Amino acid sequence: MEPSLPCFIFFSLVGFVFTSFNDLHRNGTQHHDYCVLGAGPAGLQMGYFLSKAKRNYIILERNSGPGSFFNKYPRHRKLISINKIHTGRRNREFNLRHDWNSLLSDKPDLLFQRVSSEFYPPADKLPLYLSMFERELKLKVQYGVDVGRIRAVQSAAERSYILTDQHGGDYTCSVLLVATGLWVPQVVEFVGSDLVEGYESISTNPEDYKDQAVLILGKGNSAFETAQSIIGTASRVHMLSSSPVRLAWQTHYVGDLRAVNNELIDTYQLKSLDGLVEARLEKIVIAERKDQSRRASGGKKKGKGRQFYLMLKKYLQNSQNSSGVTQEELSGYHIDNFPMRKPYDRVIRCLGFRFNFSIFDSSASPPNSENAKGRLPGVTAWYEGKDTPGLFVLGTASHSRDYRASAGGFIHGFRYTARAVHRVLEHRYHGNAWPSTKLSTTQLLSWILRRVSEASGPYQMFEMVGDVILLRGLHCEYVEEFLLQALPQFSTLSGHQISRHGFIVLVMQYGKKKIDYLGRGRAETDWTKAWKSNFLHPVLYYYDRLPTEEEMRMRPHGWPLPRPKAIHHMVEDFLTEWDGPVSHIQPLRSFLEHCVQTDLRAFYAESCFRSALTHRKPPLFCQEGYLNRQGLSQNSQLLQHVYDTGPPRPQHHDAGSSDVNPAFPSYLAPAGASLSSGLKLDL
Repeated sequence: MEPSLPCFIFFSLVGFVFTSFNDLHRNGTQHHDYCVLGAGPAGLQMGYFLSKAKRNYIILERNSGPGSFFNKYPRHRKLISINKIHTGRRNREFNLRHDWNSLLSDKPDLLFQRVSSEFYPPADKLPLYLSMFERELKLKVQYGVDVGRIRAVQSAAERSYILTDQHGGDYTCSVLLVATGLWVPQVVEFVGSDLVEGYESISTNPEDYKDQAVLILGKGNSAFETAQSIIGTASRVHMLSSSPVRLAWQTHYVGDLRAVNNELIDTYQLKSLDGLVEARLEKIVIAERKDQSRRASGGKKKGKGRQFYLMLKKYLQNSQNSSGVTQEELSGYHIDNFPMRKPYDRVIRCLGFRFNFSIFDSSASPPNSENAKGRLPGVTAWYEGKDTPGLFVLGTASHSRDYRASAGGFIHGFRYTARAVHRVLEHRYHGNAWPSTKLSTTQLLSWILRRVSEASGPYQMFEMVGDVILLRGLHCEYVEEFLLQALPQFSTLSGHQISRHGFIVLVMQYGKKKIDYLGRGRAETDWTKAWKSNFLHPVLYYYDRLPTEEEMRMRPHGWPLPRPKAIHHMVEDFLTEWDGPVSHIQPLRSFLEHCVQTDLRAFYAESCFRSALTHRKPPLFCQEGYLNRQGLSQNSQLLQHVYDTGPPRPQHHDAGSSDVNPAFPSYLAPAGASLSSGLKLDL
């Protein structure tokens, strides 16, 4: 026998066993409590929360790395999500207000700024950051799993979801978290739509558009991004959609046109060949005249090329034919000053993206949203698919809840809604109530002032995410970042009950009046007219009971919540810090005193001493402060330290302890004293 023959047999057997194991693993069934579909920003964010809670989960990704969408999009490779590194502050929570790309984690340095320092970063940096996020947190991601079918199975005990991949392997889970984003190009069918190029496949080399007339269908950021790329080489660029341009700085919606992409508005308004037109795509025709030759200046032929005409459908004799149109069918023949009467060399579709519904079986498919032209899945106020219990939608795909209203379709918004969904899951499936902080009623004022001046969640997800303060008499429970549209289901989703003392909801919101946002008088500075504030500002709603679903549906137009028993607007602040003793602190204190029916004034030690000698019942602040050997700090350095860094964050409901009262965290007393020391109000 040849010496090499036994080795050959041995390695053949090993290879057979290894292959058989792989085939079994590939074609078998894996079960997890949680399946996260997609390893983009939302999928990895949810993976972090599941990993931190030590849950049985898996993240499934069809590509070879995280954030694969950003390997191609945006096509011209510049993100419009800001990356402001230098804020002058060391407070991490405050800095997240101006960091729109980082995900949430317990690692303070795991931020996007580690991969880029540019204010508008290159798109290639986002997959790099996501890879770093996954690696450093050791998230469980399985790449190369292309799920092609999702179906639901209902047993006597529970409902589960089965995901089938390209190899026929199944993954079953009790809870499915869909974080696939939007990547299917949005297409509108009209006569001649087959002659149009798509944003997903166009050339990104400006030289390819040299001396060409280009028509772009759409007026969103992808359309203007494309226009901005070719504006210097194309002979003219026209843009068409059914709606006028919506500017983000006017609407406060970051999905509308951002200033970084709006150079064509200049060239349009300054009459430099480019222009914007409104028309419904269903009523236009893109037609081709193959018999026309292009001519250069002087009448010389430049060679034959395809030319496309934009026409109105009502002039087309054959309503389904877009080729070989006659002169009489052109809109310019009927309207001699028709604005788009000249032909175009290229027509480009830039209409955004839609959710991929095709992978869902009828038993598992969420319905189309009622807004956003049905491009998104319809979800409940806690992001569970309508009619699909146990299936939750995360990230950009969940944007139907706040479409054109807040930031839920973007990283700096959905990182907070993902955390909220995880808290819903923790209570529903594991009995863990929504995290809360127990406060003395006298500390409530300081805690609210800290939250409005630094908290990022309510600031980014304005009018969608807010803090709920449960009043309990001499103390309260502070529940951060609850989903406001789910307020009628607060107790069911959070595990907290409402007492007879009622509760307060803290919301950040814009004014509803249409104004000139660059004109005089655009800002309100008088605290007595705080309700007229136009820019982002805190609003507090007091209720004595939970609103009903009917009351939520019937709330006043533009209001995030139904009418409360009492409401308080904190006047807008140019620095967004809301720390003015007269304009912010005293009016807020008066409102809180009305809600809790308690004197919340802060007193220096000498005032408490006099009160103890002259009053049978000193103010509550003195009872819990001075009379318990807790004096009021007048140290300006301590005040600045708290202002810059904030007190330590609570880790769970009973985090911390106090020398005086172990029910309260130790850092609350100095924090409360420092932030209140601007007031000296004696009896």
